[in-house]
Amino acid sequence: MSNEPDHEYTTLADILAPRLNVVFVGINPSIYSVEQGHYFARPANRFWPAFSGSRLSLAARVALERATLHPNNDRSMRDFGFGFTDIVKTPTASAAELRVADFAVGAPQLRLKLECSAPRIACFQGVTALRPFLRHALGEQAGTLDFGMQPFRVADTALFLTPNPSPANATYRLSDLIAWFDALARELDEHSEPGPQR
Repeated sequence: MSNEPDHEYTTLADILAPRLNVVFVGINPSIYSVEQGHYFARPANRFWPAFSGSRLSLAARVALERATLHPNNDRSMRDFGFGFTDIVKTPTASAAELRVADFAVGAPQLRLKLECSAPRIACFQGVTALRPFLRHALGEQAGTLDFGMQPFRVADTALFLTPNPSPANATYRLSDLIAWFDALARELDEHSEPGPQR
């Protein structure tokens, strides 16, 4: 029992607020992240090193006087315009354990969260997060998905796709992930206001 956290989590609570700049959308929380109580908590996960290495996090790093941000900074990121959620909230040891039914339930719930909180951009962490959202929440049967800004919206919210930061996704290096977060920062700069509601 001594290795257990001093509080119990059934999942990771969403870190959301109205009109954030970016909400990062993962596939689902790992059991490890739920035990730690923070997003992308595994030491080998490259989300925080990539985010910290990009221009996207500059204001947060300066304000917090940290060269590198860590999972325990996730809640404070809301003060800098960033939030976190998942397409499926059920924790698993691996995303491969999820079933189609899990996405069919989670995707419409995520759409409602995005409609209610209206972030400027929802940044999906990997094709495995975005594709089932398009299918089950928007009714889109997308073919090949390119990284970057997507031709889909949820009301005021644009959709952006980056490579999955999991270490299992060895195709993409840390420098690649940093480059896509920098591209996301440029999108925020170029589109200072959300698009019209549809």
